[in-house]
Amino acid sequence: MQQKGAIQIIEWEDLDKRKFYSLGVFMTLTTRATVYPASLIRTRLQVQKGKTLYTGTFDAFCKILRAEGVQGLYRGFMVNTLALIAGQAYITTYELVRKYVSFYSPSNTVKSLVAGGSASLVAQTITVPIDVVSQHLMMQGQVGGNLNRFKVKSKMMLAPTKPKVTFGQSRDITMQIYAADGFRGFYKGYIASLLAYIPNSALWWPFYHFYSEQLSLLAPSQCPHLILQAFAGPMAAATASTITNPMDVVRARVQVEGNSSIIETFKQLLREEGVWVITKGLSARIISSMPTSVLIVVGYETLKKLSLRSDLIETRHW
Repeated sequence: MQQKGAIQIIEWEDLDKRKFYSLGVFMTLTTRATVYPASLIRTRLQVQKGKTLYTGTFDAFCKILRAEGVQGLYRGFMVNTLALIAGQAYITTYELVRKYVSFYSPSNTVKSLVAGGSASLVAQTITVPIDVVSQHLMMQGQVGGNLNRFKVKSKMMLAPTKPKVTFGQSRDITMQIYAADGFRGFYKGYIASLLAYIPNSALWWPFYHFYSEQLSLLAPSQCPHLILQAFAGPMAAATASTITNPMDVVRARVQVEGNSSIIETFKQLLREEGVWVITKGLSARIISSMPTSVLIVVGYETLKKLSLRSDLIETRHW
């Protein structure tokens, strides 16, 4: 009988890598499709000045649905699916760094902190150019919003309601970004992204393992570990999102408006909206991150269990 409170962590060397990667792509795509509308709403809330268009998360959801239809909630999604590569890079980096750090420190907190931050660094380097294009697509069709800093010739892109999103539109935006700023334009907000996502990822994993262990101490010994982990994920997400939200607001504004200075952008936000700007889009971010965390935790832990080497299956208790 496994000692109460001891949740077994499946490490990199325990996995059948072929199963792990083939199932991982499907899990990542499913997760992104589920939470994308909340990410779009969060971006629009963070980029708008004050409450010129949306007063909150629910108001934004209703207005987007009414003005643009369901497709409006998935504006830019096809481009965003390219980030599947980043998802695979993230989990590979996380697991490999955990293994490497274990040679120097047995502490699970240290391993999770370093591996989570490292994984985010690698993933963001791949993701930021995709996000830059995707976020401009997210803003298309927003009535009365600050849609795009580029001059767009296409009438379709200037249409105020329900413009059709196409690959041509994505190509146009990509070319406009390159024409305006060159290759560096695709890394607008890169430093801001690192400052927002590296701490978020570095904090999420230690909090996740901490909450998992604490819940396992409180729960009956027969309670499945997956249920405890499913609760621990959203708790970790809410904690990490609250701590890192100010930098996420700056990141979104820098990437969409093309500002180069993180400090100046932050000062501008403070002048426009005061200290409460640090909570801007936080509810949408938590709404997005909490179910995402449930999906990630259940999906990732299940993925690891399904990918467990056949000779280890009988030795693990869930």
